[in-house]
Amino acid sequence: MLEWTVTADAPDGPVSVRGSVTELSGPVHVVCSLPEGTLRQVTAALPLTVEPDERIFMNGYQTWTYCPEYGPKDRIRGLHGLPRSVVDRHGLDRYGDYHFVDYPNKPGLTHGFSWCYFRRGERYRLIASLDEGPGYTLFRYDAGRGELRVERDCAGVRCGGELHAFDLYFAEGGEDQVFDGWFGALGLPAPSAPPVAGYSSWYNRYERIDQAAMQADLAGCRTLLEPGDLFQIDDGWESAVGDWMEPDGRKFPRGLRPLVDEIHAAGFQAGLWLAPFVCRKGSQVMTAHPGWLLQVEGGPWLCGSNWGGFYSLDIDNPEVTDYLRRVFDRVFREWGFDLVKLDFLYGAAPFGSERESRAGRMIRAMDFLRQVCAGKRILGCGVPLMPAFGRVDYCRVSCDVSLDWDDKWRNRRTHRERVSTRQAIGNTIVRRQLNGRAYLSDPDVFFLREDNLRLSWEQKQLLARVNALLGGVYLTSDDPADYDETKRDVYRRLRALRRAEDVRVDLDRGRICYRLEGKDEVLELPEKLLGR
Repeated sequence: MLEWTVTADAPDGPVSVRGSVTELSGPVHVVCSLPEGTLRQVTAALPLTVEPDERIFMNGYQTWTYCPEYGPKDRIRGLHGLPRSVVDRHGLDRYGDYHFVDYPNKPGLTHGFSWCYFRRGERYRLIASLDEGPGYTLFRYDAGRGELRVERDCAGVRCGGELHAFDLYFAEGGEDQVFDGWFGALGLPAPSAPPVAGYSSWYNRYERIDQAAMQADLAGCRTLLEPGDLFQIDDGWESAVGDWMEPDGRKFPRGLRPLVDEIHAAGFQAGLWLAPFVCRKGSQVMTAHPGWLLQVEGGPWLCGSNWGGFYSLDIDNPEVTDYLRRVFDRVFREWGFDLVKLDFLYGAAPFGSERESRAGRMIRAMDFLRQVCAGKRILGCGVPLMPAFGRVDYCRVSCDVSLDWDDKWRNRRTHRERVSTRQAIGNTIVRRQLNGRAYLSDPDVFFLREDNLRLSWEQKQLLARVNALLGGVYLTSDDPADYDETKRDVYRRLRALRRAEDVRVDLDRGRICYRLEGKDEVLELPEKLLGR
């Protein structure tokens, strides 16, 4: 039985409405009527016990948030143990949910957003949201009490009349059965964009790109990539994050259009990275238009420490949205790009308002991007997962990979959104159900090169094979011109994995099974990869 409570502040005093739902199968809608007022809390509780060998999945807040399957006695640490001065200086609590969700840091307490499941063997118990507009659906599980608590993240939103307190989907069965049922109830059509492979400039050159570097890598890609592949220019083309109307003239003196023409002449799609809802400290946008920044408690909202500090733009400011319309018109119409990778999207909606929830604002921001990118493809990144469902063609499902296995030791106790190859592979595995349902999943890049990298050959192969089997985007940041014939053959065999059929993940045995060209194959997964 699901017992729910809605509390609000009305002109005549506090209002509390309660009820219960006994039939928990398929779509379940909890709707109540409230007087004019302000929502204080929307909660529900469901008795739910797990066996000692049962696994618990709680979806993390945004694409980068590490969220492995947990055991009943596990905990989510959050930022505990980090000095407050370090957190504030680097904005570490801005990348995820830390500034609005408490982390008890106790064994047996886990939480997540939009959907969760409890798995024993091949049997899943799925509880998922059907509509995040009224507020993110926050799940909290207490294994000690045997209780799943469900909350709407909507405190402070004005109410009056009919309120959809919860819109949930309950299912029990096999993996495909429960996830197909959920997406069927969501009414989302299957993604229409084709799988994509190709190149991204980021994980080798990073911001050190210019016209000559891109032309050199393009020449290398001509020797190995296939017609229709993606050649993506990542961060570093702009003079400062937020200043998107012109490329950095020192790096690209001819502009971007001639380079796009060269990409097209090579037979590839042209992709460009942007972070539309943020700007870095010292950018022209921030200096010339301080009124464009989202204000919180009398100051601009810091989103994190990248680029020396960056800030949210206010999407309610018509000058901001007009600027972004002009940016995308230039990117697509004048420069000729086919696809945009839109990053750090969480910056659009760190808070809600009295007229919409935090999630409602994020959904509105994603709808805006879909509108201004009409007819072009979007790869979303750094975005809360469910607001991106059906609104982007491709979407990251993991954090950024690192050039080693698990990043530097001093970074391993920071936020759940940190850079890590190990954690990226783990998220690709546990969020595999999104690929082909919500969008085509981007598991981030893989590598085969030897230089500027500290991964073993076995680790590189594991990353490349998991990405090929479970993702819809298959990019590398290597310059194929550096490959010898052995690596070229390896690359071609890895691409062939994308044609694998009947792909099945067995997390209890730690393996991925599939059929390729009529032959049964198995990819063994290291036990530590699965968060155990």
